[in-house]
Amino acid sequence: MLLVKQELLAALAAELDQLSPGAGLKAAFESPKVAAHGDFASTAAMQLAKPLKLNPRQVADGLKAALLATPVYQRWVDAIEIAGPGFINFRLKPEAKQQTVREVLQAAGLYGVKPLQTGQRVLVEFVSANPTGPLHVGHGRQAALGDAICNLFATQGQDVYREFYYNDAGVQIHTLATSTQARAQGLKPGDTGWPEPAYNGDYIADIAADFMAKKTVKSDDREFTASGDIEDLDAIRQFAVAYLRREQDLDLHAFSVKFDNYYLESSLYSSGRVEDTVAKLKAAGKTYELDGALWLRSIDYGDDKDRVMRKSDGGYTYFVPDVAYHLAKWERGFSKAINIQGMDHHGTIARVRAGLQAAGAGIPEGYPDYVLHTMVRVVKGGEEVKISKRAGSYVTLRDLIEWTSKDAVRFFLLSRKPDTEYTFDVDLAVAKNNDNPVYYVQYAHARICSVLAAWGGDEASLKDVDLAALASPQAQALMLLMAKYPDMLVNAATGFAPHDVAFYLRELAASYHSYYDAERILVDEEAVKLARLALVAATAQVLHNGLAVLGVDAPRKM
Repeated sequence: MLLVKQELLAALAAELDQLSPGAGLKAAFESPKVAAHGDFASTAAMQLAKPLKLNPRQVADGLKAALLATPVYQRWVDAIEIAGPGFINFRLKPEAKQQTVREVLQAAGLYGVKPLQTGQRVLVEFVSANPTGPLHVGHGRQAALGDAICNLFATQGQDVYREFYYNDAGVQIHTLATSTQARAQGLKPGDTGWPEPAYNGDYIADIAADFMAKKTVKSDDREFTASGDIEDLDAIRQFAVAYLRREQDLDLHAFSVKFDNYYLESSLYSSGRVEDTVAKLKAAGKTYELDGALWLRSIDYGDDKDRVMRKSDGGYTYFVPDVAYHLAKWERGFSKAINIQGMDHHGTIARVRAGLQAAGAGIPEGYPDYVLHTMVRVVKGGEEVKISKRAGSYVTLRDLIEWTSKDAVRFFLLSRKPDTEYTFDVDLAVAKNNDNPVYYVQYAHARICSVLAAWGGDEASLKDVDLAALASPQAQALMLLMAKYPDMLVNAATGFAPHDVAFYLRELAASYHSYYDAERILVDEEAVKLARLALVAATAQVLHNGLAVLGVDAPRKM
């Protein structure tokens, strides 16, 4: 129904321009809040009433008459009704909605997808976990969000690049090395001589054992062979980082998440980028010395106070390499950048953006964009699960996948807005009933596939069948909902909102189940059967496409 909608909008725009030159640029359709009011709605009459100095209903009546006189409205619109202060509601003919089935079957996996655009590269940075332990469920939420947002951008024709930034330098890496060394020396948490601070999970003992065994570990971006020298702390550090990068890779592979690049924090120092960034800020006159520290004049850029860049001991605060990193993103040609991070990063937004503006590199205000998410509570058997033996203090992503499935974890973690608290119910995630949202949606797809298999015909032939039989209220509702899929993708991508896709899929599955309960599909009358098969095949395609955006499989059998 994309073509139908475009034709109707073009005719509406032309009539609006007749009333007020330029008004056609704002021509738009909305979805009525109450489905019974119609299929499309327009507020154009109310918007034009004041400049035209007319009553909104007068404007609406005039538009109604003019539109009904056009060939395109005569072809696709059954009725136009004026409601309230001047709302214009449009009721489409069944033939208009039936076009959706043809469009879906023709476009298949590309339904709702725009051609690749050139000129703007988009970098999405997500997960970015420190290589100091296994990925926890918060990282899982971030992985699901980042990957789905990348998929959404891709549907809009954007050139998307996935990047993992990890802090392979600093205090936490030293703590990892000393913890591993202590384990290699035979110590364990609580023993005299156990370092403080330290990482206490069982995985540290595993790293130490493999280091002493002189094993080789290989991750997506590095490979390292252990020396077994218990006194060589640097070798222990390098081995531990490589070991945990491999562990994180295994988690991400199990979650079907891949990255285009791994960016090392240490490279910002070794390449001189951090020093260059500080020099730029100094040269721009955006810094000052006070109490032995170097400060950024971040108040000038909307921050609530100036920020320390270099501490009195000579070390840089953590936001300085962040500014250097984002300058590198811009210089690499990424005119749009999105960071998916936990809520604990909220305080860094203003200072990073301030640093980028102060650097005078021509970066627009508001760069980069941020999507912040809350942590996830895990409930199993009615009780909250807080500790994983392997990790020592939290539930890992791998735990969650092993308890449920990759599909359940992804769908569940994407089913709420990122900034809302979420409780992951393990028992619900494995339940095979309609209360489980991922099961509900996947079952709708599998149910359709079983119908198509029972028919046994050539699905490609359904593209050209007569759809006149699709006139029931349930069929009309299902087609209209499928027609909303492309606009839903646009809005979800614009709002960094993959939860909109999850909501839509649940609504589409519900609409299909209602249709299935209302009309038998494999009837004796051939024309009716083929029309209904085309409808459900299109529904399966949209379910498949939407699940793919979320990174969830669309099974043919369940």
